[in-house]
Amino acid sequence: MAKIILVTGGARSGKSSFAERLVDSLALPVAYIATAEVWDREMAERVELHQQRRPGHWATFEAPQSAEQAIRQAADQAGAILFDCLTVYTSNCLLSLPESMTAGQRREQVLAALEQLIAEACRFNGTVIFVTNEVGDGIVPDNRLAREFRDLAGLVNQRVAQAADEVYLVVCGLPVEIKSRALFPAGGNQ
Repeated sequence: MAKIILVTGGARSGKSSFAERLVDSLALPVAYIATAEVWDREMAERVELHQQRRPGHWATFEAPQSAEQAIRQAADQAGAILFDCLTVYTSNCLLSLPESMTAGQRREQVLAALEQLIAEACRFNGTVIFVTNEVGDGIVPDNRLAREFRDLAGLVNQRVAQAADEVYLVVCGLPVEIKSRALFPAGGNQ
């Protein structure tokens, strides 16, 4: 059974760097699951930054969709998996669905994909570190799709945090272990 760790924080909080150091400290063969797709120059620069930081001996799996399959493949090669990141994966899942679906139908589809991902992670005989963004601390987005994404990302984060053995919040580059400090760690999806 896997040990699941969730690392969360805001944009440029240092969460990916912390997760990279954490997985490297395990001294196990690492598989890196990358979820980003490059659609513009800004995303290309972000991907390049992550690629430059990764050690060359880590196996990389590109998984913008069906990431549970990448976890299954990575399990044959690694003792630890770093999944970066859940929010980009959530966005990919959401944007792959037809606009003709209702928000409720899209939510069900995205959360079903997440459940497949968690189930595959739990079958892995090693450590899986998920990186995600805290997206609900800002102003309410001004458009329907952004609000739908924000709400879905919050639900995804809650579900993975429930499944996780450890949860870290990274603020200003400083990681704080928060799951052991939670008052109601089994909390529901709000």
